[in-house]
Amino acid sequence: MLGVIIGSACIVLVVTVALAGKRYIISQIEAVGANLVYGEVIHPGGTQPTSMADEISEADLQAVKSGVPHVAQVAGTREILQTIVARGAVHPVAVVGVTEGFQQIRHLIIVRGRYFDEDDMSSHSKVCLLTPQLAAIAFPGEDPVGNKIRVGELTLTVIGVFRERISTFGESEITGDSILAPFSLISYYTGQDYVKTFYAQADHPENVEAVTRESREMLMSRHRAGVEYKIQNLSSILETARHISMAMTIVLIIIAMIALAISGIGIMNIMLVTVTERTREIGIRMAVGAPRGAILYQFLLEAVIISGTGALTGIAIAVAIPFFAEALLRFFPIPTEIHIPVSWVSVVIAFVVSCSTGLLFGYLPASKAAQLHPTESLRYE
Repeated sequence: MLGVIIGSACIVLVVTVALAGKRYIISQIEAVGANLVYGEVIHPGGTQPTSMADEISEADLQAVKSGVPHVAQVAGTREILQTIVARGAVHPVAVVGVTEGFQQIRHLIIVRGRYFDEDDMSSHSKVCLLTPQLAAIAFPGEDPVGNKIRVGELTLTVIGVFRERISTFGESEITGDSILAPFSLISYYTGQDYVKTFYAQADHPENVEAVTRESREMLMSRHRAGVEYKIQNLSSILETARHISMAMTIVLIIIAMIALAISGIGIMNIMLVTVTERTREIGIRMAVGAPRGAILYQFLLEAVIISGTGALTGIAIAVAIPFFAEALLRFFPIPTEIHIPVSWVSVVIAFVVSCSTGLLFGYLPASKAAQLHPTESLRYE
């Protein structure tokens, strides 16, 4: 029974852990932008270098938003490298000019203050947002909102502190040393009215591939022939995460099945010993008229009861563990809430498989008991 408890609990816990892991990984990717399409112009160099006319402009963004079906929002970014002076030391920073829609697409969280409004975006306002790391460096021990910061030749007013909903670990344009500013300001300051990175958000996940393809076609149609635009999405990463999760689930379920098979062998051995020890009892039952089918049914029922009781106990333990785990996780500073789902399909499968294991491995001892001769059984001691 202990073997069945372990085996059935393993099946439920394996599926639970796999589902929780899959949900967590996919939620992390989706938080960055599951419906996100992004791209930039390819600069091949050589005989046909790109020119300013090949770069992606704000007009291109609006053309994609209005001309490509299923596009919910578009945005663009362009960064310039600058420095700030804080506590007597020079710190390199990246000033990222962002267009409208960037916060919605990248799921930015405003920790303090506010985000850019329409006036900030359209009137070259000298305002900015800092990351928490940069705010701690530039304004240690005080609220940065409302203070001014010298960034290169620009003096900007801090209107907020922001962070990514899910950290991209510096793989995007946002790092710990990033300053967000209106794209109109960066464009006016540099004299270059183009974005480096283009973003488009599809309205539904199933439309991501179509938006990716049609956005590339739209950009290529608005620029000279021969210029290439690298447009990508996160669908392949999501699909890879799902495949890895499925492979891990299958491997772990096989391990759980092995544990159940071992417990089934244990049931069979115990039942064989039981048959031997109860030979005289079996002989008495058969002598007073019990048919072989009744003996077979008796020992099969005992095997099913052992495995069924073990399965129910194991399932109860497996279902209780996630609830206790969720309760414990609330006491730890985890940035995102983790929900551990219990698959009730796995509960049913664990019970059915465990009972079937007892039935399968209990058949040989039950058949042996039913085949005993009454006379020999009565003489056995």
